Amino acid sequence: MGTASRHVRRSAPRLLVGAVLATLLTLSSAGAASGGAGTDSTTAGGPATAATTDVYIKDVAADLGYQPHSYNPLWASPDIKVCPTAIECAVSQNPIVGVTNYIFVKLRNPGPYGSGTANGTLRVYRTTPGGGSAWPGAWTQIGAMSVPVPPGVTTVTIPWNGVPGPGHFCLLARWVSPTDPMTIEGPDITINTRYNNNIAWRNVDSVFALIGRPQVRPFAIGNWTTVPTRNDLVFTAVDVPFQNVGTIVADLGPTLFERWVQAGRPGEGIREIGKNQVQILDPKQARIGDLLLNPGERPEFQLIFTANAASSRPFTLHVTQFGPAKEGAEKTDLGGVEYQLTAGQQG
Repeated sequence: MGTASRHVRRSAPRLLVGAVLATLLTLSSAGAASGGAGTDSTTAGGPATAATTDVYIKDVAADLGYQPHSYNPLWASPDIKVCPTAIECAVSQNPIVGVTNYIFVKLRNPGPYGSGTANGTLRVYRTTPGGGSAWPGAWTQIGAMSVPVPPGVTTVTIPWNGVPGPGHFCLLARWVSPTDPMTIEGPDITINTRYNNNIAWRNVDSVFALIGRPQVRPFAIGNWTTVPTRNDLVFTAVDVPFQNVGTIVADLGPTLFERWVQAGRPGEGIREIGKNQVQILDPKQARIGDLLLNPGERPEFQLIFTANAASSRPFTLHVTQFGPAKEGAEKTDLGGVEYQLTAGQQG
């Protein structure tokens, strides 16, 4: 964290500078008024008051609670974990459909902007994996728990009853406290997460790809602006690409595929392979470009992973939506999913 970041504080004059952040304040007020997913009127919208406590949830492993920060990706928090039992597991797992799972969230106290034991409520939400998930309308609350948070690390366990199918979700954790208010909350989850150390986001999906047996995952892209927007899907291999042992296909469905065709089939490192389908070829980074989204849309399509050979090593793939967060803006990261892939034979 640079020197400038270390001196950032929650007061409005220091954080909310320039025309861009003034616009975000306007969005914050609109988001707070819209309700829907449990927005808290005591903390959302407008400049934050001076905080006396400061609980934070890590966005990345190096996160020490300073805000805003420049770490990426924002949507793979190590402090949010899903486990099949009430005993915390070593590694987060995909939830099991139809039964009670458990979400573990680590609350760290103090952060750089306060001290003392904090009292508040931890709220956890879910949405379809992908980008463009406008706050609060795209999110459904899973559960909430009011807890005291003394100095140190407090792990809060929230039961997740009757997980709906297909069992693949983005998760959002929000620590809500009158002595630790949000700095800003608007429809852009990316801005909310970067500017509030008491918000964290986890979009991580484990995929065990079997040889010759496609594994299908849902992915959604959204547009919360009031005008049509054009959006890119970017596929980035974090280390060794999965294409070394398998294939990745985006089945856009008839509507998105037709819009892509009408745009001239823009993109790099891809090829059209069949009805509504685009194969991801580039082993490092590929792009499906200029997908048109109407205001308020968040269509869902499918990603298909198929192994052609077994491998003892894992593969990590980031799939990210890039689009404008407001009318006339440049394309930016609107969210994505980290896929942790393994390839093998059925046991």
